Amino acid sequence: MSDLVPIPLNTRLGAPALTIARLDRSLAFYRDVLGFRLLQQEGDRAELTADGATVVLELTGIPDARPKPPRTTGLYHFAILVPTRIMLARSLRRLIDARYPLQGASDHLVSEALYLADPDGNGIEIYADRPRDQWRYQHGKIAMATEPLDLDDLLAQLSPTRGGAADEMLDPATRIGHVHLHVGDLAAAEAFYCGLLGFEVMQRDYPGALFVSAGGYHHHIGLNVWAGVGAPPPPPNAVGLRYFTIVLPTDGDLTALIERLRAAGVSPDREGPGWRLLDPAKNGVRLIADHGRRTSRPIPQEPG
Repeated sequence: MSDLVPIPLNTRLGAPALTIARLDRSLAFYRDVLGFRLLQQEGDRAELTADGATVVLELTGIPDARPKPPRTTGLYHFAILVPTRIMLARSLRRLIDARYPLQGASDHLVSEALYLADPDGNGIEIYADRPRDQWRYQHGKIAMATEPLDLDDLLAQLSPTRGGAADEMLDPATRIGHVHLHVGDLAAAEAFYCGLLGFEVMQRDYPGALFVSAGGYHHHIGLNVWAGVGAPPPPPNAVGLRYFTIVLPTDGDLTALIERLRAAGVSPDREGPGWRLLDPAKNGVRLIADHGRRTSRPIPQEPG
């Protein structure tokens, strides 16, 4: 494995793009329940933001979209990273006030996380990282676990002296921290994400799962075969992940990666300033270079 080229340390994730059935319903959820703002909308496509400039999530409504079949590849969840524990408490408070159901809440040692699904069943994690100097390591790998999250202690962060109003919109520093994907073959997924793209394996102790990252992060991409070994991709008209975005630090880094992929017999498709390809499980991957904050047209006026 010494001949593998690592992906640049400052690689991060950008906006995932989702197919949903009803754009109006999804906008109400992501704006009114989670606290995103609408950045731009054209027809059945919308971009959501936390800071008023950077696209964090893309939605495309397809009226005849069908639910994602359960034993298929695709999205397990995408993860919204909030910058502090207080912001995670605010997200929990919003969900409680909206009476929106949680599917789980976990302490992963490196982070604390809330789990839920959007109105179409797309999995969502909202989480806050613990400081890196608090992460523990075992045998050279980051120690992670799934333990119950103390929700009462989390909500206590919102006392008058330690927080603010729970009904504020998402903090401007909110971004996508990682994605977690269903795949049909872990070995093939590792060969693609690590052997070709250059991510590093951070954790492989969870049965049927693998976690990989750039720059020593606990994980940028989770991969699992929990939908079944050999699971097929969902049909094209199913709700779920259209693609997720990997952001390389520079244009030179992006060019080098595209050349490496081509040398390995993989031919990404050019799309605007970036490139698109499929992983072995047919999950869509978009590769772009980091050009700073992306600003779309002015945010349309919203009622109320």
